[in-house]
Amino acid sequence: MSNYNRAIWVTAYREFLRYVNNRSRLISSFLMPILFLIVFGAGFNKALGNLVPGIDFIKYMYPGIIAMSVFQTSLFAGLSIVWDREIGFLREVLVAPLPRSGIIIGKAVGSAVTAIIQGLVMLILAPFLKVSLTLSTVLELIPILIIISMAISGLGLLIGSRLRSQQSFQVLVQILVFPLIFASGAFFPLNSVPLWLLDIARINPLTYGVDALRHLFLGNQAASALGIKLFGHILSMGQDMLLVFVLGVILLAVTAILFSKRD
Repeated sequence: MSNYNRAIWVTAYREFLRYVNNRSRLISSFLMPILFLIVFGAGFNKALGNLVPGIDFIKYMYPGIIAMSVFQTSLFAGLSIVWDREIGFLREVLVAPLPRSGIIIGKAVGSAVTAIIQGLVMLILAPFLKVSLTLSTVLELIPILIIISMAISGLGLLIGSRLRSQQSFQVLVQILVFPLIFASGAFFPLNSVPLWLLDIARINPLTYGVDALRHLFLGNQAASALGIKLFGHILSMGQDMLLVFVLGVILLAVTAILFSKRD
């Protein structure tokens, strides 16, 4: 095994163990999306009715809830860099003969694995919400979750690489979390929002992840009617994921460069 692969494997495994052993984070990461689904679903489902034929508000929210679950877990990948820096572990890792870009990719992979597991667990809710679920849907879901989680992990790691304290990271992330979630179309269609909010949604990577999940769970026709347009074009699921993939590569590359220069 090369040093690069070893760096990815060891770092990813450590990130996975850290997440599994942190029970409070494990429980909260599941409860928050479910709480949003209950509160928003119960409050708006009857008031809004069907957004398109056969799609009520709860079914519309369901892909957004999965995206929200993956988003929160992935974004907090950057906290591990801050934590490792505070306890001195990061310095020990950096003096080891391991490529720094491999460490960044490893942290993103470890975070992605936990986010994927979390997203798949959310499938338990599908039968109760009367969302159609087949084996092919699950198999298509996995690569989508991988791309989304790696891209958002890149954003979290980029933030974490520039900060020196956990408090600063948590404050900044909490400022970002809800605006990015609400501006992604997770809880309401973007085809009837003010222009300024639509502009924010278009530069929000989570928007395209949510749109891809909506294509998968609700079908292309419903997703196209409720999704976002880019340059007047309704995006397909493949185009959504291509945008997220490209953004993820850019974020991880920038993070690796800054990480190497600063630490």
